[in-house]
Amino acid sequence: MAKDSSDRLREFRAEIPRADEDFLGSVRNWKNVQVALEEEIIWLKGFTEEQAVSSEIQQLPNLLLYELRDGLLFRKGALVPSKKMRTALLWTPIDKALRLTFPLFNNNFFGIDEKIEVKLKPSEEEHPATSLLCPIKEIREAIITLPKFKLEKTDWIVINDQALFIGDPLLSLPGKTFWSKDGHLLPAGYDFEFKNLSSLLQRKYNTARDQWLLWKEDGSVLSLNKEDFRKLSVSSFRLTEKSMEWT
Repeated sequence: MAKDSSDRLREFRAEIPRADEDFLGSVRNWKNVQVALEEEIIWLKGFTEEQAVSSEIQQLPNLLLYELRDGLLFRKGALVPSKKMRTALLWTPIDKALRLTFPLFNNNFFGIDEKIEVKLKPSEEEHPATSLLCPIKEIREAIITLPKFKLEKTDWIVINDQALFIGDPLLSLPGKTFWSKDGHLLPAGYDFEFKNLSSLLQRKYNTARDQWLLWKEDGSVLSLNKEDFRKLSVSSFRLTEKSMEWT
């Protein structure tokens, strides 16, 4: 008696244009997935059924997902195969095969180029705050009353009409807190939608680790040179305050 085909393990293949290779960074940590090159196409195999329907796969532009049956490729729900799967392909684990490339940044508050969308999402994990962004108008009176030993442990920089403080312990001032991850400063309570992007973005845009990348919840980011930070003191704060035009 023939075995019911519904009991078999489903096997998947996917193809994506080589021009869209950068997007595969979101699944590069899936150790079970392998890739192979065919002219202008990147083939992928090894997906679990859960991965095949995951948001990571569904968000990949121009990706075509197939189910492999007897050497033929079927689109989801299709009764007729789309094509025959090539057999003479050289397969390599995805994390070893892909180049780590991303589109260029712009050095002001910006959304990353439309080729790749970096999103932040609420995180269930708690992380200690390492930096604080405060409106200067709201903290001017508090700063001058803080003891010197607290100020000496804090570096700061002015961003328009706000001050960003980094220190341990963090100053007790009203403002927005951030936590640090791989050289990124992320809003408290948020993390990257795809966690592997954290180190990949640093490798591409901050190889010298001489910048802080300050993120907003909407996915926009500001790059800050670490050498532009200075030690906080009452005198440095007052000089900065005098040089600003208050409205």
